[in-house]
Amino acid sequence: AFTQGVWLQAAGPLAYSTANVFERLPRTGGITPWSRSQFQLRMALTLMNRSERYATKSTATTYPAIRTRLAAAILISAVSTTPLYADDTPRQPETNPYWRDRTLKTVDSGLRFFASTQQENGGWTLRGKTDPAVSALITKCFIQDRNFGPDHPIVLRSLKFILKHVQPDGGIYVPDMGLRNYYTSVSLMAIYATRDDRYAPAIQRARAFLQRGQWDEAESHDTDSSWYGGAGYGKHKRPDLSNTQMMLEALHQSGLPETDQTFQKALVFISRCQMLGEHNDQKFAKNGGDGGFIYTPVNGGESKAGTETISNMPRLRSYGSMTYAGFKSMLYAGLSRNDPRIKSALGWIRHHYTLDVNPNMPSAQSKQGLYYYYHVFARALSTYGDDTITDSHGRKHHWRRDLCNKLTSLQRNDGSWVNESDRWFEGDPHLVSAYAILAIQSAVR
Repeated sequence: AFTQGVWLQAAGPLAYSTANVFERLPRTGGITPWSRSQFQLRMALTLMNRSERYATKSTATTYPAIRTRLAAAILISAVSTTPLYADDTPRQPETNPYWRDRTLKTVDSGLRFFASTQQENGGWTLRGKTDPAVSALITKCFIQDRNFGPDHPIVLRSLKFILKHVQPDGGIYVPDMGLRNYYTSVSLMAIYATRDDRYAPAIQRARAFLQRGQWDEAESHDTDSSWYGGAGYGKHKRPDLSNTQMMLEALHQSGLPETDQTFQKALVFISRCQMLGEHNDQKFAKNGGDGGFIYTPVNGGESKAGTETISNMPRLRSYGSMTYAGFKSMLYAGLSRNDPRIKSALGWIRHHYTLDVNPNMPSAQSKQGLYYYYHVFARALSTYGDDTITDSHGRKHHWRRDLCNKLTSLQRNDGSWVNESDRWFEGDPHLVSAYAILAIQSAVR
């Protein structure tokens, strides 16, 4: 109950200094829920005793009420089991509410930035031009926020802008942009998040468009083809894991069951992106691997991180953003925690746990795609369900708090975020800020 601030709310300013003291205690695992309660009780009683000593005439009449409220709060804290979050997911007792409160203020600042930069047509710009994809990402940030929601004027204007880009084939994109899978995926996620039946026809057609874009027998690619099950930027573009995971994210969020053949076909492609020889039939993975993921298995395999030398042999280098993307996509396809592919991916995650860089990218490129990484990091670990990750050195990390604190530290004064390593459009504050807020929302939900 202490971690939820129950007794703080009851005691008010009298107890605030106690919370500050507790906030500064080391987080090394030495504090148990019982020792936390003992600390709380000792400090509360000390505060009550000291406040009596310094009470003035002006406080004499109000102090008994404060003391009564504080005593009641202590009693509540001894028996309360109310969760910090609205759902029933168990949370680690070590996690306290103060990082969450700070994070919500971070999101508020980011949404104020977005509110101030929305264009007259309802959209937001990407590199100076209003863009439906970045607008969809930002719209979803507003829809999911406690202070806005799907019926807020900002959201209604942006949805109107996005829906202007619905095409006759059901996709939602700009025809001359060549990014049809990506644009439709992020637009579908935003529209579905409204839970508004008025958009059901657009949702159904967008979902069908994405499913038709998957490479399979209809395009003369059977299970022996490295293209099979994947998705690219458009129907005639070679598949990659980034586009495939974006498609699966949209289908998953819009309610398509994991048993659907789209997920099962995609699982073939995703497994071929994993550096794990016993479950990957491609030549580039035949000598084993580390369980991480690369960008695409097509044309002999490609990694945006390049290659590394293992036992005097070159090998495609797995890296963070694609590993988390592959990990969560396998979970969406229904793989269990006991599946060797999931275990190997989780082993990679434990070995490379960090929020300072996009892990295992070469040092000169280590911050490229960093905010995309934060986004898939949050989605993947939220889907997996554990609130902590124990790294390969045995250190336990509360990933939700770690991520939120990191993103709060990186926010600029105007409420936005920017990646100085500008690759994959991450020099644009609208795209990067959307990634940041969506990552936070996945972490604190």
